[in-house]
Amino acid sequence: MVTSVPAMLEPKAPALLDESLSDEEIVARVRSGERERYEQLMRRHNQSVFRTLRALLRSDSEAEEVAQEAWVRAYFALDQFAGRAAFSTWVVRIALNEGLARLKSASRFQELPMATLSTREPSPEQQAERAELRRLLADTIDELPDTLRLVFVLREVEGRSTAEAAEILGLSEENVKVRLHRARASLRRAIEHRLGAEVQHLHAFAGERCDRVVAAVLARIAAGA
Repeated sequence: MVTSVPAMLEPKAPALLDESLSDEEIVARVRSGERERYEQLMRRHNQSVFRTLRALLRSDSEAEEVAQEAWVRAYFALDQFAGRAAFSTWVVRIALNEGLARLKSASRFQELPMATLSTREPSPEQQAERAELRRLLADTIDELPDTLRLVFVLREVEGRSTAEAAEILGLSEENVKVRLHRARASLRRAIEHRLGAEVQHLHAFAGERCDRVVAAVLARIAAGA
C-alpha cells in the first residue's frame, strides 16, 4: 500500500536548493547532515526510478509503492555509494532489485538474467491522436517479454547509454544491444513508424504523483532516523 502522510509533512518543491550541485555533491551533503537535500535527489530521479519499475511490474500503483521502498532503502544505504557509477544508475539498480523482490514474493517472477512530429501547436484532433498513440505504445511495450521490455525502457524511454543499461541489468553491452534491436523490431511491427517523440512522454512522473512519493519517503526517513 502506498504510504499516506499528513498534509503538514508534505514537502514543498525544493526551489531554494542549489540546482548547480551534482548528485555526488548532494549525496556528500546529505551524509554530512543536510538531510533535506535528499528531496532534491528524489525529484531529479523519481521519473527514472518509476519508469524502470513500471517496465518491470506493469502496474502504476505497484511501481509507485516500490519506488517508495527503493528511495528509503537508498537513503539508509548512502554510505555504501562509492561513486564508481552515477548516482542515478546506483539508485535505479536498487529500485530494480526491489522490484524483482516484489515479483518473487508475489510468485510472478520470470527468469530475467539480467516520426518526428510537427513543432506547431497541435490541434485538438492531433492531441487526441497523440494521446491514443501513447496509450497504444504503452500497451505494446507492456506486451514485450520482460527481457526486452526493460532494455527498451532504459535505453529509449530513459535515454540511458548501453553501458548504463548493461550495468543496471547485469548484462553485457552486446547483450543489451541485441535485446534493444529485438525490442525495436517487435514494436515496429506493431505500430510501424509512429514511435517518434511521443515515447519521451511515456509514464511521465511529475506533479502530484512525484510529490506523493517524496512526501511518503521523507516521512519514513524521519520516522526511522
